[in-house]
Amino acid sequence: MRILITGICGFVGSALARGLREGWPPWEIVGLDNLVRAGSETNRRALRERGIRLYHGDVRNPSDLEVLPPCDWIIEAAANPSVLAGVDGKTSSRQLIEHNLVGTINVLELLKQWRCGFTILSTSRVYSIRALAAIPVKTQGDRFVPVPPVCSTLNPQPSTFNPQTVSPGFSPNGIAEDFSTEPPLSLYGTSKRASELLACEYAESFGLPVSILRCGVLAGAGQFGKIDQGIFSYWIHSWCQKRPLKYIGFNGSGCQVRDCLHARDLVPLVAHQISKPRSDAVRVLNVSGGLSQSASLRELSAWCARRFGPHSAAADASNRPFDVPWLILDSSRAAQVWAWKPQTPLDAIWSEIADHAEKNPDWLDATAD
Repeated sequence: MRILITGICGFVGSALARGLREGWPPWEIVGLDNLVRAGSETNRRALRERGIRLYHGDVRNPSDLEVLPPCDWIIEAAANPSVLAGVDGKTSSRQLIEHNLVGTINVLELLKQWRCGFTILSTSRVYSIRALAAIPVKTQGDRFVPVPPVCSTLNPQPSTFNPQTVSPGFSPNGIAEDFSTEPPLSLYGTSKRASELLACEYAESFGLPVSILRCGVLAGAGQFGKIDQGIFSYWIHSWCQKRPLKYIGFNGSGCQVRDCLHARDLVPLVAHQISKPRSDAVRVLNVSGGLSQSASLRELSAWCARRFGPHSAAADASNRPFDVPWLILDSSRAAQVWAWKPQTPLDAIWSEIADHAEKNPDWLDATAD
């Protein structure tokens, strides 16, 4: 079994590579990366030391893929994962689409040529911003929570809640796979949704096993944390070094909530799908920390204060177009179909990042670009 991982020197790609190498040593792992992110070279060296063969190339360039050896499965972890990409002045909209969609097209053509399996790492950002913003929330403690009582299969009692204002697929457990994907999603979200659709079409047209994993916020030590991606890592590293932090939007409350999943917890699911592919299994799965591993920025700040001592975050009430108050994915389908669930508790994830932050005080500067 030979596995190709695109974007292998990124945080998620390298975590998958290490996990598969340790847990399934007979498998051969090869990787492709354009090494544009600062910090990628650190992962490159570590992966080579584990006997993983690496190719310097870009999924946007078909000729870079021609030198790769035929593989039995492709894991696409190469992407620009920022919801602000294409509109923040740092990346052009064309660059974003070329990275996230044209790159997928080139990899899908490789998939067709090799007649192999395919896993694409997608995102919670394929869900409709308007539908997410329509979820009624209230402040409870230091976080937003959906306004109870919520009409759902879990709580069908009559209430003043109007289910027509929220997309099907919403429950107190989070956002399920049938939640609205109607634009606007952000350019990033739409590029990933388009990639999902193309992957499904290639699967149907050419009879190939394809899995789409919609990930919540991924985190862990060694992540290249930035304010627009890897927020948990960015926040912990910044608090540790007493760098400026800011609660943006929602009246500067810091009550917005996301869930958190350690990247290595993807490994058992991906390996299971590779070793025992199922033609009857649904293709699209949410994989996330879920409600039990969710937190607001204010709750994260309280944790950081206990770990590192006092610091503060400024309040900026200005709203950004892609921000939503509450986004937790419901991974029930992955649990039912593949018996998958997160393995690393939230406190353990944050503690691991904090340890890394204390040992690497210059990490944010070293991986900023």
